[in-house]
Amino acid sequence: MKILLILLILLAIALAAVMIWARGVSPDPERLSRPETMPVTGDYPEPGGFTAVRDAPDGTLERLDAIARATPRTERVAGGPETGHTAYVTRTAVMGFPDVTHVWREGDRIAVSAHLVVGRSDMGVNRRRVEDWLSQAGID
Repeated sequence: MKILLILLILLAIALAAVMIWARGVSPDPERLSRPETMPVTGDYPEPGGFTAVRDAPDGTLERLDAIARATPRTERVAGGPETGHTAYVTRTAVMGFPDVTHVWREGDRIAVSAHLVVGRSDMGVNRRRVEDWLSQAGID
């Protein structure tokens, strides 16, 4: 019984340490700059992330910015709609792991690209966030 209690205490300490570490992780500033090129219109899943490119009317960047800033645990960390590119960091609820989302415009198209910063798999969260933001903005 004493060994079990010690193991539970060690597990709790390890979990707390990971949570503190994860909340302190900041994305590398290079990850906050706009991706080099925008692919053609479509969906682009990748391990730990997802990119969607859509035809979009004027005002879409502003609508997406309002949607992103209303998303729980999400903060704008670079740019803004007026610059044509915005980067956001969204943290997971329990552990606080950061995911980076880019929103940018080229001509009459808009791209929303989200990817994890820590780990290998996001279990589809980034795709769901991107699709949710686009749906709220009226762009499917």
